[in-house]
Amino acid sequence: MMRVYVDEVRIRSSKRLEILDITSQVEKSVSNSGISEGFVVIWEPHTTAAIAVNENDPELWHDILKTFTQLVPIQGDYRHNAKYSGIAREQNAHAHILNCLSGSSISIPLVRGKLTLGTWQRILFIELDGPRPRKVILEVVGE
Repeated sequence: MMRVYVDEVRIRSSKRLEILDITSQVEKSVSNSGISEGFVVIWEPHTTAAIAVNENDPELWHDILKTFTQLVPIQGDYRHNAKYSGIAREQNAHAHILNCLSGSSISIPLVRGKLTLGTWQRILFIELDGPRPRKVILEVVGE
């Protein structure tokens, strides 16, 4: 019989741009679900963050964030950042743009109660406008 288990992972970023490995938190949630065959959807409900699967390598993370800022600089001529009626707006257009390029969710199959990640793959939360508290919603579906 198909079951659905929903959980939430709480995160606190400490930098404006940062990558955090949340794989162990997701694995714990999958284990708590009791679902062994199916999939997990990992969704971050923020417009200034992203979710991805890649290596747990701080040097690579540095390269990713450096490339992000080269592609979409934090400071730029963004209408979103302009003053509105003389009031300064949030200066985070770069984060919204990078969210559109990176994505807000991923799905990973479950086999025998385990995430089917490749040898070097990890689940990464990408902070694009921190530091701040964040959450990630997990939905485990299967049997």
